[in-house]
Amino acid sequence: MPLFFSKYRRIVDIPLVQIRPCKTQTRKNYSIEKLHELAFSIKNNGVIHPITVRKVSSSEYELIAGERRLRASAMCGRKRVPCIIISCTDDEAERYSLEENLQRSDLDFFEEAQGITDFMNSSHMTSGETALQFGKKQAAIIDMMDILSFGDEEKALILDSHLTLRHAKALLRIIDKTERRIVLSEIIEQSMNVSQTEKYIDSYLCKTALEKLRHQRYKSVIGDIRFFENTIRKALAALRTSGIDAEAKRSENDDYLEYTVRIPKFRTQEQNLNECA
Repeated sequence: MPLFFSKYRRIVDIPLVQIRPCKTQTRKNYSIEKLHELAFSIKNNGVIHPITVRKVSSSEYELIAGERRLRASAMCGRKRVPCIIISCTDDEAERYSLEENLQRSDLDFFEEAQGITDFMNSSHMTSGETALQFGKKQAAIIDMMDILSFGDEEKALILDSHLTLRHAKALLRIIDKTERRIVLSEIIEQSMNVSQTEKYIDSYLCKTALEKLRHQRYKSVIGDIRFFENTIRKALAALRTSGIDAEAKRSENDDYLEYTVRIPKFRTQEQNLNECA
């Protein structure tokens, strides 16, 4: 059932107190300034485009489309708003609400991603089926799902700094959240565009990979040295058990470690007696 209405569909004035918000409202962020502008327009010109609702009880309606108009109407003191009443299921109501917001193109990309993901979960559709439903590419739907892994603070920083969806997608290449926050702060501070951001992240990931490789090599070398030292200690212990007073000294500088092992020469009983004579 498409969300289009013929000129013969009746418009009904409904009290605001009888309209409840949509349970799956996609939009989370509202510009107070723009709401005031819309409220001023509604106060002077009325609600030009009716709000869409569905009846849920004898005296209650659920909002389907027109959240901003409903809020602005309340702000300017209106008690009733013109509405078009439709009949639809819960799933259809969710889809209509999301489609209306997407078609208006004023959702931020995190809100759009959340709305699409919620719709997929409730309708049990695959990413491919959802892409067909909303006229998008499947890859775009998958990207939308991926960006929801950002934390709330990261999302706020990205939106407040007017970064784009492509900025966000590039940032997702950095898995570690602490590192990603450092990179995000640098991108914001340097006012990087998308191309600069992608190059910076390429460089950062390359540098990080090299540092990790060096660290792994260092740990490997340290492990080899410890094995060598342990071998020396075991050898000395074995010599001492045999009655040979062996010893080892260790020294080091910036370039190398140095071990000096002293093992007394073996002397026979006959040699000792000859020296005494």
